[in-house]
Amino acid sequence: MAFWDKLLGEFVDVIEWTDSSNDTMVYRFERYGNEIKYGAMLTVRESQLAILVNEGQIADVYKPGLYKLDTNNMPIMTTIQSWPHGFNSPFKAEVYFFNMRQFTDLKWGTKNPVMLRDKEFGPVRLRSFGTYVAAIDDPVTFLKEVVGTDGRFTTDEITAQLRNHIVSWFATALGESGIPILDLAANYDDLSKYVTNKLSPEFVSYGLKLRRLLVENISLPSEVEQALDKRTSMGMIGNLRDYATFQAAEAMEAAANNPADGGAAAGMGMGMGFGMAHQMVNTMSPAGTGAAPPPVPPEVSWYLAVEGHQTGPFSKAEIRSKLETGDLKRDTLAWRQGLNEWTRAEQIDEIAAIFAQQPPPVPKG
Repeated sequence: MAFWDKLLGEFVDVIEWTDSSNDTMVYRFERYGNEIKYGAMLTVRESQLAILVNEGQIADVYKPGLYKLDTNNMPIMTTIQSWPHGFNSPFKAEVYFFNMRQFTDLKWGTKNPVMLRDKEFGPVRLRSFGTYVAAIDDPVTFLKEVVGTDGRFTTDEITAQLRNHIVSWFATALGESGIPILDLAANYDDLSKYVTNKLSPEFVSYGLKLRRLLVENISLPSEVEQALDKRTSMGMIGNLRDYATFQAAEAMEAAANNPADGGAAAGMGMGMGFGMAHQMVNTMSPAGTGAAPPPVPPEVSWYLAVEGHQTGPFSKAEIRSKLETGDLKRDTLAWRQGLNEWTRAEQIDEIAAIFAQQPPPVPKG
């Protein structure tokens, strides 16, 4: 079969690529032994670009059009090749076709939550995902930095390479944007434009152009979302007094419309309605709850830096336990909400007080 492959290769003098897929970014034209016949016709279609590589070096770049591979159309190649045998023998070279169209619906997303600091809630963990649109901008750079010697390079390969970079760049851009957590959903479009502008220079280094990055969703951990739901429900307490009055008025109207016992029943219904309204209003009024104690303040959560990594949150009891086991030392860096930066444990009043309660080390005999 090798003999017939070589023989057929000598007669095939048209080099072209018609893409039957929707995810191929780069395709290397396959020829037997990489031998391209001198005088072969190279067809580069619209939305394509071709690069001729000779002995590992980029020899020529071809834009859309029809080319005859001879010395007139290969000025750089001519300086590389000595062209023995009167320019008639095949020469060993590779042709890479680049798909220059836009590739849409490329996926990105966070595998693990990204830690950010919010002005209202402090440290929060966010998950996010979306899509982006990219295209090859500089084929030479893309070939050198990304494709290498891959004979067929697809979008799956580039998304796998860029996913971690995008998440890192996105987290940085999101932190710099300063948009509060509760306002992110209302600013997806502005955030998408902001992140696109921030990430575009990073794509250039790979020979790519980022057309648009879309943020489809940003979510908080489920326990944080539940806490926010409770906080939203508590915001409605201020309207419960009016709601109770409305319910009492409805009861009065229902009693007045009751035909049983005539006017006596109507009067009784009105009296019951007024009594219910008075009782419910008193229940919801500040005077009715004046004797109740204030809510218990939430316990402070602590974070410790261990071997360059953040650990926590820890309660005060857990901090005391770590001190007793020796996991927490005086020079350990700690942080809680309200501190501007990580601070040595012995310089924080609350932890320093725990150190003061510990007995000194037992003297050696």
